[in-house]
Amino acid sequence: MIPGAFDYHRPQSLADAVKLMDSLGDEATILAGGHSLIPLMKLRMATPEHLVDLAGLGELRRIDIGSGAVTLGAMVTQAEIIASEALAAAVPILREASAQIADPQVRNRGTIGGNVANGDPVNDMPAIMQALDATFVLDGQAGRREVKARDFYQGAYVTARESNEILTAIRMATPQAGHGWAYEKQKRKIGDYATAAAAVILTMAGGQCSSASIALTNVGETALFAEDAGAALLGTALDDAAIAKAAAAAKAIANPSADGRGPADFRLHVLGMMVRRAIQTAHSRAR
Repeated sequence: MIPGAFDYHRPQSLADAVKLMDSLGDEATILAGGHSLIPLMKLRMATPEHLVDLAGLGELRRIDIGSGAVTLGAMVTQAEIIASEALAAAVPILREASAQIADPQVRNRGTIGGNVANGDPVNDMPAIMQALDATFVLDGQAGRREVKARDFYQGAYVTARESNEILTAIRMATPQAGHGWAYEKQKRKIGDYATAAAAVILTMAGGQCSSASIALTNVGETALFAEDAGAALLGTALDDAAIAKAAAAAKAIANPSADGRGPADFRLHVLGMMVRRAIQTAHSRAR
């Protein structure tokens, strides 16, 4: 199908973009990579009167790696995340997850900001950002504010971002040296969204798990931070019983719907398998 008519805007600075979003109000929609928005527009499920394209904002395409912290500009693409050796060394789960998103054509255009900002429960990066305890930076006419990724998602396509705000950056602490990580994603074919997926970041000390963070993709109305699942691993050697307890805790908060990827009970079973595999892989990588 063909999208409805709209006015196209391409600001050349963040200040101009903020002014546009404020003046246009609820009738404006932000265009980042466009891989979620454009299909919705073609189906007339999204009918913005104004499209504000952020592609001209070079200031949002920076990757800053400092001492103990990383900042990603919202317009950094998945391909740029994969290509950055420094970023992969600091936060390796970002490269692992980005490489599983769609295909190279999409990754060359799709942005990290677009992936996390629109509240689509099938997107991969919201769970990654919750596992990393990342913070989202929002800019609007009233100023700048920060929202934790774990507090950002309120429902399918519903987030804490106000309609006139722009998600401009993502900040996160660098995971502890020697940590283990994994993003396990089951999908029907290359390029598909997850049937279910799990992100795990953990650390080991003296043969026992000293910290664990687990988040889930596409098994609810939003990405889910599985706090109890992570807690189930603490103080254990990540033996089979501990992993089974964590998987059960993750499944307890999930509520997948039946769709083309399978019935709800199948997707819940897949989730348990993804959590188990992610914990095992993260454990194998922890030093």
